[in-house]
Amino acid sequence: MNIVVLTPVRFLGDGLAACLSSRINMHVLAVVNDLASLRGTLATTDTHVVLIDVTQGIDLFDVRAVTSEWSNVPLVALGLNEQRQEVIRCGRAGFAGYVARDASIDELCNSLSEIVAGRLACPPEIAGGLLRALFRRESKPEESNLEIALTRRESEVLELLGRGFSNKEIANELCLSVATVKHHVHHVLEKLQLQRRAQAMRRVRDAPWLGRTSLVGRK
Repeated sequence: MNIVVLTPVRFLGDGLAACLSSRINMHVLAVVNDLASLRGTLATTDTHVVLIDVTQGIDLFDVRAVTSEWSNVPLVALGLNEQRQEVIRCGRAGFAGYVARDASIDELCNSLSEIVAGRLACPPEIAGGLLRALFRRESKPEESNLEIALTRRESEVLELLGRGFSNKEIANELCLSVATVKHHVHHVLEKLQLQRRAQAMRRVRDAPWLGRTSLVGRK
């Protein structure tokens, strides 16, 4: 099993690499400290599973972009606070499984083997929460319905946000005032339930159709 470890904590990464590589049929290909380095490693190696340290904070939007590009490589959240909502958030970001903060090395190795084999073992209450969240998600409007809620102009603004345009550049592109653009940006963030424009940029890079759905009828 070829493993890549992502953690910003160097000694943790080195320690995990030593422990995992000492096990039969486990080999740590690389220890990286950010998602950009992870992308480069995935592009040049035959990786079977990625272990990502989530204890230091990580942007789940960027994680989702990685899982979209390398859907055949399972990502495992290391050190997750084993609460239902945290597990659900990681699941929605694309993680295939997780290892709790109080897990032993043996439990970590067993979990990696199970996840690579396509199985996920977790406590019954967590499993039940995941199923309930799945059914709630099916019964609620999907992300595509959020797109429908955007006006044509808001979709245009979102598309340009995704391309890294500033408010002034968007205003020039769409022949609007900067104040009007600020108004549209505010509503786009509100409808997509985001707090910052940088999150909108990542959302569009992850799901480029968000800024295009309402553009079909544009003249």
